Amino acid sequence: MLSPSLEDYLEEIYRFSKQKGFVRTTDIALKLDVSLPSVTKAVKKLTSKGYLDYERYQNIQLTSNGKKLGKFLVDRNRTLREFLEVIGSDCHLEEEAEAMEHYLSEETVESITNLVKFFAENPDYQKELLQFQEENKE
Repeated sequence: MLSPSLEDYLEEIYRFSKQKGFVRTTDIALKLDVSLPSVTKAVKKLTSKGYLDYERYQNIQLTSNGKKLGKFLVDRNRTLREFLEVIGSDCHLEEEAEAMEHYLSEETVESITNLVKFFAENPDYQKELLQFQEENKE
């Protein structure tokens, strides 16, 4: 199991690998607003856990396990942002999803994913939920 911090690094590494096809430590440092030594330390930990292939002064490569977990982390974040939208939460979606994502089990994320899909396929129920919430605001 990874710490929330290492999950954040792996999530961003996965995103960069999908967007650019390569990942540099400087990209991660800028995105996460951390120092280069912090990125290097995290990358070394993720490499030792089998999620990355990394050699000093080279681009970061995801292993098959890194790709699998990275995809899960990115999907989880997207699902939580969609969930917050679906339930009509009046919050900063990215910050709230980030706060939630590290503390939910895979089973809970799966249930939330199904709920989001349910409301996407049944928009009238979502409208009823939002109306109910509006009528019951304190």
